[in-house]
Amino acid sequence: MTAFDRISANLDRVRSGIAAACARSGRSVDEVRLVAVTKYAQLDWVRDLISLGQTTLGESRPHQLASRADELAAEPGIPVEWHMIGHLQRNKVDLVLPIAALIHSVDSLRLAQRISTVAVTREKPAAVLIEVNVSGEDSKDGFAPDELRTAWGELAGLSGLDIRGLMTMAPRVDEPAQARPYFARLRALRDELTACSDRRIDLAELSMGMSGDYEAAIEEGATLVRVGSSLFEGLS
Repeated sequence: MTAFDRISANLDRVRSGIAAACARSGRSVDEVRLVAVTKYAQLDWVRDLISLGQTTLGESRPHQLASRADELAAEPGIPVEWHMIGHLQRNKVDLVLPIAALIHSVDSLRLAQRISTVAVTREKPAAVLIEVNVSGEDSKDGFAPDELRTAWGELAGLSGLDIRGLMTMAPRVDEPAQARPYFARLRALRDELTACSDRRIDLAELSMGMSGDYEAAIEEGATLVRVGSSLFEGLS
């Protein structure tokens, strides 16, 4: 089997998993977008994904995001929508902002302020998600839920931000169902913040779920799932 055929089969399997999870939870498949995480993928594999119609791509490293966006932009074909899904340092905001259609990983007030400042100078609000550490693990970035509640008024008031929703990463678990409570907590926090927000803020997006648990995340309300290893399984 060629690399293209393997990627095609993997993509079909992931899309089928998304459709099945939507069906189980009474949702339309149109409510969920797949973000293909290309961090460890060869560039030719990324090209194969794009040719198969998977044009929403996520990178976790700013410099790789910039280089891949530049390489692929020089080629004719289907336009790609890039998402920044990994930790973003404040000194990399200028690099990322012109490229990323959505930043999933706003994990501190200082980062949010920096993004807002740069976005204002560009005269274009930055579309972002606020990262929440719902599990409380020291190894994870993001606002603690109570910290986000305290900072919410200031975050919501930053003129350079277009806050679209929230993002989280569940802990490593043995079974996908064990991740469900963490996804449910993010959804509940989103609903709570929506209830106390200005009407101009629509927290429609929940970015949660990866290769091992994206179906459970969809069943708990995910609108964006970040899948990488499942798409490139069987390749080396």
